[in-house]
Amino acid sequence: MAKIKGIDVLVKIGASAVGGQRGATLNRSGETIDTTTKDSEGWKENEAGLKEWGIDCDGLVVVDDTAYAALEAAFMASTEVTAEVAMPSGKKYSGTGIITDFPIEAPYDDEVTYSVSIVGNGALTQTEAS
Repeated sequence: MAKIKGIDVLVKIGASAVGGQRGATLNRSGETIDTTTKDSEGWKENEAGLKEWGIDCDGLVVVDDTAYAALEAAFMASTEVTAEVAMPSGKKYSGTGIITDFPIEAPYDDEVTYSVSIVGNGALTQTEAS
């Protein structure tokens, strides 16, 4: 079984990979609905509820990068972005989301970096490698 290196996983905004990207996290979670009754014999019972997803990404600021500029524009205009996490196998996770956090860090003795948090708005689509 082949292992995946994190360095090979790309975050894309629209069709462009985010330049300067270092880290990426695809967050996926699901709620549960408590369906416990007196007939549950002392055991809690649950059913699957709503799901949610998001993407966290960080890296070096590359001023003339297309995807970074799209993030800046979407954040300033409070509009959605189309985001994708692309695996080296060709598998992709994509959807539209809202930028909720987008700090820029400029330490005195290091490179300027960014981090961005995107909260999914609707379904996350999984596409298998073709």
